[in-house]
Amino acid sequence: MLDTLAPEVGLPMGPVLANRGLLAPVVLSVMEGKSKTNATIRTTTAVTMLEGSVQANVLPQRARAVVNFRIAPGDTLDTVVEHVRSVVGPDLEVRLLEGGIGSNPSPVSPTSGVGWSAVQTATRQTYPSAVVSPYLTIGATDARHYTGLAENVYRFSPYHVVSSDLDRIHGVDERISVQNLGRSVAFFERFIRAANGGE
Repeated sequence: MLDTLAPEVGLPMGPVLANRGLLAPVVLSVMEGKSKTNATIRTTTAVTMLEGSVQANVLPQRARAVVNFRIAPGDTLDTVVEHVRSVVGPDLEVRLLEGGIGSNPSPVSPTSGVGWSAVQTATRQTYPSAVVSPYLTIGATDARHYTGLAENVYRFSPYHVVSSDLDRIHGVDERISVQNLGRSVAFFERFIRAANGGE
């Protein structure tokens, strides 16, 4: 991703990205400081459910937390569980949620070959001014079920998303515009044609 974006980014970050081998601490610091990029460089943690006492004035006999991890490439279910156990100590039970969707991160798909070329072509045709770059999808998608079938498994939503759209994802009033729906249909038609040699 950073290789693709470096030539497209102006001052001051363009030269920093182009020389990130020397300036890795600066790049990491900037990415850590922004919520939209912080989640792309590490496994994230979100406490999604808490249970304790059934009354405000009664101490709980037992407490439970459900924690959602979005596991970054390089980490695994096992390494995350091991890390949590080392943080919370031996007095708390740590286990994978039964029936959960837990899985190791999907392998990184190549940015070469027919599949990636079709994504690039269809994106440029649909959004001519867009820079086509690989990116880490930070949410679980159904694509994880296909990684055993093909090497080129891409998670892609051909929508023009603005900041207010990001606030609605999995929240109140989640939606896409009619214009975005039309563009997505056009994108997938172009993608299918590009994947089929342009026919």
